[in-house]
Amino acid sequence: MEKRIGTITVLLSDRAAAAQVNEVISAHSGIVLARQGLPFHDRPVAVISLIVEGEVDEINSLSGQLGKIQDVTAKAVLTKFKIQNS
Repeated sequence: MEKRIGTITVLLSDRAAAAQVNEVISAHSGIVLARQGLPFHDRPVAVISLIVEGEVDEINSLSGQLGKIQDVTAKAVLTKFKIQNS
């Protein structure tokens, strides 16, 4: 199968969703290369940025599961070029 590199941006409008978000990300840790969080203490939002590498279905599964959590929005952007599995 072919892999792609991409990003997933996760916006939490309620920090109470953080535990669920962390569980989903941990369950997909095999495709997560890097993670950065920005809590915005003075605003009602938190941002998590993920760098991912995996098959399109794997990346879409992670993004989709995150987006199904209440008060969470997730969007994925993938490279157009494909990476051959080694």
